[in-house]
Amino acid sequence: MVFQFLKNTFHIFECLAADIFYGFPGRKLTIIGVTGTDGKTTTVHLIYHILKSVGKPVSMISSIYADIGGKIAETGFHVTTPRPWQVRRYLKSAREAGSTHFVLETTSHAIEQNRIWGINFATSVITNVSHEHLYHHKSLENYIKIKTSLLIHSREALINKDTQSFDKITEILQNQKKDYKTFSLKNSDADFTWNSKIKTKIKGDFNKENILAAYSICLTLGMTQREIMNAITSFELPKGRLERVYDRDFKVIIDFAHTPHALERLLETVRKEFIKKNGRIIHVFGAASERDDSKRPEMGEASGKYADIIILTEEDYRKENIITICDQIAQGLKGYKFIKDKNYFVIADRSDAIEKAVMMAKKGDAVVVTGKSHERSLNRGGKEYPWDEYKAVRKALILKK
Repeated sequence: MVFQFLKNTFHIFECLAADIFYGFPGRKLTIIGVTGTDGKTTTVHLIYHILKSVGKPVSMISSIYADIGGKIAETGFHVTTPRPWQVRRYLKSAREAGSTHFVLETTSHAIEQNRIWGINFATSVITNVSHEHLYHHKSLENYIKIKTSLLIHSREALINKDTQSFDKITEILQNQKKDYKTFSLKNSDADFTWNSKIKTKIKGDFNKENILAAYSICLTLGMTQREIMNAITSFELPKGRLERVYDRDFKVIIDFAHTPHALERLLETVRKEFIKKNGRIIHVFGAASERDDSKRPEMGEASGKYADIIILTEEDYRKENIITICDQIAQGLKGYKFIKDKNYFVIADRSDAIEKAVMMAKKGDAVVVTGKSHERSLNRGGKEYPWDEYKAVRKALILKK
């Protein structure tokens, strides 16, 4: 606790030093913050795409990469919001490249650890808040407070009225006398609701939420409905988000979903949009170590609700036992008709697990591989090893042929 306090305090001085060194670059940019448990990355890319489409010079940082004035930069392994010096350097480079706007994917860790201290956000949005990172934040209530603090320190605040934590978020904002606006797919009394004229090729209600979040943000930034809707029609999902990497007699889909909420909504969409009545979902996934282990049975339950075959495997197990992790996930399958080594399997090596899934796939099935997506490493025993989810799928497809 003392160490974390000192570290967080150090970050404030680090932010101030970086601001002074780089000439307070954030003051010359319209900065948009995006936080939430799920949907952050897609929403960041949507806002970036809309701004760029209407002619606004824009840069961004997302969990996939940073785009600074059109130049792509890697942000590192398992990193979403970089360290203070790196963020300020990106802000300065963006300004020098001519950007007027900057979209920043903002994690709860970055907020709590003061890594974004001193950044003046023009507007920020919470996409949703659900069970995640409680190993670090200790309680859902504390996690919500941390997420909400981003809105408190933004000129404009926007919240998804459909999120299960909406009442708690608004209570915090009201106690701080902070004004906010809402968006919703379900509640007609929200400030922003779904416009039936919005046309998109993107599937899934969860992606409609992301679109509506970006749509609402861009309206608050002064863009017209026509401009925003025209941009949305040409938007393609970022890498590793509901991405069909193989689509012939069966499908292979890669997605970053790694929370119970995200898994359930993803698999529901796959069942509804991508397979026919007799098609099966073969789901390959695991759970990372040094994360909230209480969510593991809930992840199993979310998968069990929609998947026909489940293959549990590694996902950054670090120094924890893989089998223990998989057994904890499997606790969530008890309410469903899953029998080990018949329709659910534990295969420690992720490459072997993907190969097993592809080999089992028949015409009309969908193999869904979740949790790693764009990430370029697997943490095994505390060390980072190169990993390429796409390469593993390609290898499995070649072997099947």
